[in-house]
Amino acid sequence: MSRHPPTATRGSATTVRCAIYTRKSSEEGLEQEFNSLDAQRESGEAYIASQKNEGWVCLPDRYDDGGFTGGNMDRPAVKRLIADIEAGKIDCVVVYKVDRLSRSLMDFARLIETFEKHKVAFVSVTQQFNTGSSMGRLVLNVLLSFAQFEREIISERTRDKIAATRRKGKWAGGHPILGYDVDPRGFRLVVNEDEAARVRDIFAMYLEHEALIPTVKAIDAKGWLNKQWTTRKGKTRGGAPFDKSSLFKTLTNVAYLGRVKYKTEVHPGEHAAIVDAAIWQRVQQVLTRNGRTGGAAVRNKYGALLKGLIHCAPCRCSMGHTYSSKKNNVQYRYYVCLRAQKRGWHTCPSKSIPAAEMERLVVEQIRAIGRDPAILDATLRHARKQAEESIGALQRERAALERELRRHCGEVRTLSVEASSNGVAASRLGDLNERIRVGEQQMTEMRERIVGMSRDIVTESEVAAAMTAFDPVWDTLTPKEQARVVRLLVKRVEYNGTTRTVSLTFHPEGLRGLAEQAVEEVAA
Repeated sequence: MSRHPPTATRGSATTVRCAIYTRKSSEEGLEQEFNSLDAQRESGEAYIASQKNEGWVCLPDRYDDGGFTGGNMDRPAVKRLIADIEAGKIDCVVVYKVDRLSRSLMDFARLIETFEKHKVAFVSVTQQFNTGSSMGRLVLNVLLSFAQFEREIISERTRDKIAATRRKGKWAGGHPILGYDVDPRGFRLVVNEDEAARVRDIFAMYLEHEALIPTVKAIDAKGWLNKQWTTRKGKTRGGAPFDKSSLFKTLTNVAYLGRVKYKTEVHPGEHAAIVDAAIWQRVQQVLTRNGRTGGAAVRNKYGALLKGLIHCAPCRCSMGHTYSSKKNNVQYRYYVCLRAQKRGWHTCPSKSIPAAEMERLVVEQIRAIGRDPAILDATLRHARKQAEESIGALQRERAALERELRRHCGEVRTLSVEASSNGVAASRLGDLNERIRVGEQQMTEMRERIVGMSRDIVTESEVAAAMTAFDPVWDTLTPKEQARVVRLLVKRVEYNGTTRTVSLTFHPEGLRGLAEQAVEEVAA
């Protein structure tokens, strides 16, 4: 297939300088003595030899792209080919098939425009027609459309295969992660015990530092690196030092819970978990709490014990920490309602409160729980009520989802009869089946959350033990340690400026963790 009948318009009067371009999408087989690129070039050389009487000569330079997709122009040989065309070194480009040059209609159109601009002919050895006519150009566009369609279908099939593999809990390939090796007998992950212990230590380090940068420094001090592995071709990959990004990916990877993820879906995996679910969940809570600041709430230099925890109850918004300039070498700190700051003091009954006084009230309230059985009982009832309300909301959401699934299943039964003869019904049936699959996945996740929340309801003995452990050690802690303990115990502090009352919401797992620590200290 030639764009124009090649003529001796450049170079000498009788010479048409021909460049042969070859491409293969994968690197498989390129190490062979005679590979696909060689076969394509041999066909091009034979075709050029058949046109010897027309003055065609084959240029010695090779333009081979081995292991590069035809879906884009990011290929070294193509770039070199275009540069030589623009330099006037080529009169004709020869390929084995059109899709060797490009599988993208847009990219091919740009290449043809470049060929036209520099009066370069284009020849396909196995597709004999002339694009100098309108019919030839139409056939070329149809051919390229099918090449692009084939590439997109291959991509879709690959994505579907990966999705199906992960929904079955199997490892679908990719870079191995720290803590696991790839079983040479098949595509599955097996635990590397040495690395698994290192991963558990990294999770523990983050819970200790509660920030990414200090954790990275602690990891560097131990000389630990990211996963290093050897490819099937014997090349070494990975082994880079940790940074904030790689540490965050490690801490949020559900694979360490024995699960696999596909987009937003999480499925039970075939491989074993190496991180305890409770520890993983605590790490996620710290990461979520730190959010944009990356842990600055814990490290704030003015010692704001309740920063990020305290909220204005009437306005239903956060209260930020601020301070005044020093007077007589004394600096005054405040918690200020953010709504009052933005819309005026008259909009909020809470406005601002002295930070030291509020922090003292919160600490005294925590201490009072362990001293007064009545307050202990009220705190326990409040914690249980909150947990039951959360469970009730999830159960209502689950019931609504069950009703929706029943409705979808009923519609599927109705459409199944029509699907064989009705294309619209078949399309709708496929959409419904996908919705049912996603809904069933959500049902499973809700069930797990309900079970977990039911398990997290603390007992009276756990609350009493936690508060007993809190009181005697509080005054011996550094400000940073005090902030960590408060964040371990307290989930939310609400101040009501109208009634001048303070209410606390506790972390059930924090109470339980402090109780377990108290029991261990007594046993020791």
